[in-house]
Amino acid sequence: MARKVKKAQPPSVPSVPKDLACGLVMPISATDGCSAEHWAEIKAIVTEAVESITEPRFIVRLVSDADETGVIQKRIVQNVYNSEIVVCDVSGKNPNVMFELGLRLAFDKATVIIKDDKTDYSFDTGIIEHVPYPRDLRFSKIVDFKNALSEKVVATHRASVADPNHSPFLKNFGKFQVAALSQTEVPSEKIVVELLSELQSDMNGLKRRIEDSTPRRAGLLEQRAAAGFARIAGAIAKFRHRNRTKSPGELIGNIEFYKLLEKEVDATKFFVDRARFQEAVDSILRGW
Repeated sequence: MARKVKKAQPPSVPSVPKDLACGLVMPISATDGCSAEHWAEIKAIVTEAVESITEPRFIVRLVSDADETGVIQKRIVQNVYNSEIVVCDVSGKNPNVMFELGLRLAFDKATVIIKDDKTDYSFDTGIIEHVPYPRDLRFSKIVDFKNALSEKVVATHRASVADPNHSPFLKNFGKFQVAALSQTEVPSEKIVVELLSELQSDMNGLKRRIEDSTPRRAGLLEQRAAAGFARIAGAIAKFRHRNRTKSPGELIGNIEFYKLLEKEVDATKFFVDRARFQEAVDSILRGW
């Protein structure tokens, strides 16, 4: 009787662990006496600290960043909700940052808050442990901060995975029904229509502000400036549509961007000098 030969099984291939999303909420433009370059350096420090974690592995991205086309406000909310963990820098108490932190805490998901040593604690979030760092970015202190931040991120993520009822904030006040976001597939055509509609709304708002701030008998210069505002808004919208990674804050103070825009809108027809033109550009970017 022939013996049955057991077929050898191919060696199993270990699965590669998926990189987790670490959303980053922080100032990106000049605020509270700190330049945009200062915040860019903070971003690099936080990114290096979190992405140095070997288990689990995280990819750090600003919550306003995305590869796909979409309306930026919706993208922010979606990334604030979907990220496995969020690091939020409340230094300077930037209003946008505090709003996005409020969203994350309302979702009651894993969150790590950091702040510099010049910023006071906020009343509402002071009960949450903050990881501090020196605003002057002294090397030895930054090394300590990076170690503390990476440890805090790992511990917070592990706690959220191990305990389904983990709550970084709401547990301090009672039991709540945590907010959730519905997931819906949206055709690209609909996204483009929404983007154009939002752009039209923004331009109408700019027009109303210009009209409100202009005397009833506006002179020729004011009328030209109003027309210039509309052309700048349209040119910025086109630029951002072509360059999805560029947020409004990254464009403020960008000389190359000013030059490109100045040529595209023919700024000399609408503004008496370059300074007025750049003020108009910055005003539109801040209100975007």
